[in-house]
Amino acid sequence: MISANLPTPADLARFSLAAQHPLTLKWCSESERLANLAEEHAFDLQLATDPELAGKRAEFINVGPPAEAHLNRWVSVSSGLDAMLSIRFKGMDVSKPFVDISVTSRRVTAQDFPALIESALREYGDFHPPRIRIWSAAETFSTLRPDQRVLAAPLAELGGGEVAPELSLTPTADLSNYAAAQSAYAAVDAAHPKHPGQAGLLSGEDLQDTIDAGTMFDVIWREQWSGYAGTLPETQLGLPAQVVQEMLLAPHARGRSLGSSLSTLLARHLPADGRVLSGTIHGENRGALAAARRAGRQDVGGWWWVPTGI
Repeated sequence: MISANLPTPADLARFSLAAQHPLTLKWCSESERLANLAEEHAFDLQLATDPELAGKRAEFINVGPPAEAHLNRWVSVSSGLDAMLSIRFKGMDVSKPFVDISVTSRRVTAQDFPALIESALREYGDFHPPRIRIWSAAETFSTLRPDQRVLAAPLAELGGGEVAPELSLTPTADLSNYAAAQSAYAAVDAAHPKHPGQAGLLSGEDLQDTIDAGTMFDVIWREQWSGYAGTLPETQLGLPAQVVQEMLLAPHARGRSLGSSLSTLLARHLPADGRVLSGTIHGENRGALAAARRAGRQDVGGWWWVPTGI
């Protein structure tokens, strides 16, 4: 069923901007930010109103509920709080359903969790979601497990940092080092069993897209290929950004405090067009979070998992 009284993309943009970290308000004009957010959230509304698209989602996911069950829902959660809900599957794994709270009419607090859970189960109970996901720029929740954090800063503020000796970037020409990158991820996964749930290597197709954009770089350390660092020009949280697609160090270059230099080097190599360098890092990946902060990137919020109790 299509939700009644749907907001406009401009409405969703205003709600979304009000929920963002105050620091980011200095990085982009309000008018540009609202336009970007409206464009981002237009897809939320398409997912709430397009039966054909819902049918394609139902066919692709193929977990039982009919097409209309896959529509996004705009619901009144409680007095003063409305929200856009959607059914999603972590990593497209049908055994891992969750309800995403993609936009709320005001900032979410812990006191809102019971009502959000009730709304999620009312709308998507047929999927038996064990958790919902919320965004918060303002709060951390000590009782919850984090998902991804967003760390960002204007590129113009990042290029002046120190860079480790014998470390450089050079444009990636082809996929010749992709097998080495796969081995590097496998080594990290073996050493850190939680890592596969936190990060994964770009597909070869996605890596080629980033190469074609001219924003993927080989990490060279002591004259040896030592990883990848690359971005794509996109918007994130409504900010014009170079969004990190890959930031990888090979095993021989890990544990040497090189990670923070990659953000600095990217800032020096990417176009000076007023964008921010932005990317997501899992909230439990302490090493990557620390490296990004050392480079000058700021934690401007992230997503949290809230158990539904089923």
